Amino acid sequence: MGAGGRSGRVAGALFGRGARLRWVHLVLGGALLMPFWMLSVTFLGVLRPGRDPEDQFLLLIASLFTSLPMAAVTALVPVVRGLEGSAARALCTTERPEELATGPSRSWGARWRTAAWFVLHVFFGGIVSGLTLGGFPFAVALMISVGDIANISRYWTDHLPGWMQIGPLLGLAVLLLLASVSAGCGALLARAAAVLLGPTPEERVAAAERRTTVLAQRNRLARELHDSVGHALSAVGIQASAAARVLRTDPDFAAEALQAIEETARAAVAELDTVLGLLREDGPEDAGPAGPTLAELDDLLRQLARTGVTVDSELAPGLASLPAEVSREAYRIVQEGLTNVLRHAGPAPAGLRIGLAGERLEIELTNPLGPSRPSRPGGGRGLRGIGERATALRGGSTAGPDEDGTTWRLAVWLPVGGMA
Repeated sequence: MGAGGRSGRVAGALFGRGARLRWVHLVLGGALLMPFWMLSVTFLGVLRPGRDPEDQFLLLIASLFTSLPMAAVTALVPVVRGLEGSAARALCTTERPEELATGPSRSWGARWRTAAWFVLHVFFGGIVSGLTLGGFPFAVALMISVGDIANISRYWTDHLPGWMQIGPLLGLAVLLLLASVSAGCGALLARAAAVLLGPTPEERVAAAERRTTVLAQRNRLARELHDSVGHALSAVGIQASAAARVLRTDPDFAAEALQAIEETARAAVAELDTVLGLLREDGPEDAGPAGPTLAELDDLLRQLARTGVTVDSELAPGLASLPAEVSREAYRIVQEGLTNVLRHAGPAPAGLRIGLAGERLEIELTNPLGPSRPSRPGGGRGLRGIGERATALRGGSTAGPDEDGTTWRLAVWLPVGGMA
């Protein structure tokens, strides 16, 4: 970058729109400091009255620092955080204004951060406001050389031979100093805003927990839609294809397939309504049933039999007494496993074993590998969804071909105790 570019950046930092907004923000801080500063001047003046100009000057300086604790106490009021956050977002031109506070302090950590910010705001604001009120008229007087200020210009002109008028240059230097101090204080405040007015560690943890909850709910809905609607569409597609092939040669079979399509579609619509009920903002009692359980497993197996997938099932007694949430997740796991058989192995026989070993529910599903079986086990969303369901119940799952590569095996184990 050339000299012109660097000078342009410096001019922008000192006099650009952001610098002007920060100057307004600092002047507002100086205005907020005035009540505390005047109270300190009155209090210190009573304690130690003095008439000498030097004593008066020291009194004003001391009052600036004694007013800061009073300002800090005022900033502990919760509503101050939202007000200061709004002002900083509008005028402080921080890098991430959306992270600044929008509401009152909700913890003592946020209150102390707000107090520290408020002290910085009014302190820097008092400095910039004082320099603006005193320095700007002084700079103008230097440039036009009026009153007693003309003596200063004459003094420097006499000691710098060859300079005709030194006053305008001195005035410009004072203005440049004022702009530099204002820009520096504004930049410091902008950096401090993200730390002191941004989310506290507790608020960040709470926000992360809320986001985790939302993502978990979204993943749950995605799994429900994938397993219920995806299974129904796969079954409908195969049944429709079979009906189309034998429509003229075997009308009875085609009619049976169409009836199966109707039943599958009706069941899919019912399950879709159940899943969409989770998205409503009504109460839990309005969400409808939570979904099928292992008690409806026979209907699922009969539905698959119509598509050509025969399932040799071995079901342990006592499945009806499982906790509802475990039974629902187990049904979805079996449903997705059989849907994968339908998609990838076609109308092939499958073996299903569901057993209880102590406090553990074990599900095993096997089927011969078809020629269209994907070469990447677990590459789709189905197996990932099965793994997520098992993990949510503190269980686990494995999937893949056996040692000789002729059979696909899905194994899932779930603790009967319930969800994590």
